[in-house]
Amino acid sequence: MSHKVFHLPDLGEGLTEAEVVSWLVGPGDTVVVDQPIAVVETAKAQVELPCPYAGSVVTLHGEAGHVVDVGAPFITVDVDVPADGITGGGASEASDVAVDTYREEERAGSGAVLIGYGTSEGSRRRRRRVGAGGPTAPAAGSSLPSAAPVMGDTAAPAVGDTAGTVVGDTAGTVVGDTAGPVVDGRLPAEVSSKPGAAVRVISPLVRQLAAEHGIDLRTVTPTAPGGIIRRCDVMAVVTARGEGGAPGSVAPQSESRVSATAGSPTPDRRIPLTGIRGTIASRLTTSRREIPDATTWVDVDATDFLAVRRQLAEARPEARIGVLALLGRVMVAAVRRYPELNSTVDTAANEVVVRGAINLGFAAQSPRGLVVPVVHGADEMTLAELSTALRELTTKAMDGTLSPAEMTGGTFTLNNYGGYGVDGSTPIINHPEAAMVGVGRMIDKPWVVDGALAVRKVGTIGLTFDHRVCDGGTAGGFIRYVADCIERPTTLLLDL
Repeated sequence: MSHKVFHLPDLGEGLTEAEVVSWLVGPGDTVVVDQPIAVVETAKAQVELPCPYAGSVVTLHGEAGHVVDVGAPFITVDVDVPADGITGGGASEASDVAVDTYREEERAGSGAVLIGYGTSEGSRRRRRRVGAGGPTAPAAGSSLPSAAPVMGDTAAPAVGDTAGTVVGDTAGTVVGDTAGPVVDGRLPAEVSSKPGAAVRVISPLVRQLAAEHGIDLRTVTPTAPGGIIRRCDVMAVVTARGEGGAPGSVAPQSESRVSATAGSPTPDRRIPLTGIRGTIASRLTTSRREIPDATTWVDVDATDFLAVRRQLAEARPEARIGVLALLGRVMVAAVRRYPELNSTVDTAANEVVVRGAINLGFAAQSPRGLVVPVVHGADEMTLAELSTALRELTTKAMDGTLSPAEMTGGTFTLNNYGGYGVDGSTPIINHPEAAMVGVGRMIDKPWVVDGALAVRKVGTIGLTFDHRVCDGGTAGGFIRYVADCIERPTTLLLDL
């Protein structure tokens, strides 16, 4: 036999490790070149890792939840086993060529093709978390809990009509509460991951959904080309069980939970701050430590603003322009007028750097917590183009498919937390930016109009800003301009 060991490659920016979220194959499974074999999470993103060899899986080096160092063995494949019509030495030669080509591209700085992120030699920085030298305790359900509250099954703040929906019919796309039941920090055991089970499941969310309902994936009939099992296939089994009243439609509890007595205390649960959650925690800590922030807010009458949104929906229904897109257009206009808030502080040079482009970030919910996708060049877009960009990034956030480039480079952030039923908050600035605007819910409230009391749609707009880049006068002018645009949307015509 000829065994080939695939070592974990550098997944971008010189990151030194990755956590195994889930395996997509098991020992004994047959794999082909470029077939996804595992989902791994780095401090930047969660990606599917393709296999450079064709053959039969011999060994998986690490379990779900373990941290693997870059360069350490990841998977061993027997390339003597036929795969896709390539036999014996042919498979070995083809696999060797694929691996050699990838390594040459990586050394040349052509970018990590696994996640579309540059990996030039000059930019590689070695970073290691404390205690990350070996395997760690499995993360809760191989995904971390949400960093923000979720209302019902909504996975993100509403953007037009996209929130809380199933997007298309993509493999394993689950929007809403995807974390599943967690018992003692683990999801229920997955019956289909036993050695020798050759099940074609690309998405880990599909495996997770099957585990929630106690479904053996080997009994599911795939409908996608290539025999890949999708979410709709698993849901068909769930529906059939519900109609027929078959037992086992709910995943059984783990032994630890079943064996616990009624009077025993609930054990503590530890959730590692790794991957994206660890990056978010580090950035928020840095923001609170380094930025002297201040917050100002104002109540606004958004009746006319919401009326404009309805008028645009009637005039251009195909554009699907929602509240977030209109708010984004207001933010772009305000930042143009007050560019000091589109800046960052260079502490080494003791300078305020005012950014030329406006890259609008916005808070969105993802299966792994709160993320901030970025619309690059938002100031160069029309309202329809901005709406499309926001909608596409929101969908990717809910699917957990945002790339690192789509979550970096922001210069100003909009946080529409009104979708959670919240009136206001004092958000933490997204370091190294200098400001963030938060928008609360817009609901019926008593409001004085022309000296008479009326019921209007009223909301609260808040601005948190870095006091080093501007004073209260500039911040007050900015938030007042935003309020004026919301109360009198025609004001935006002056800046077109």
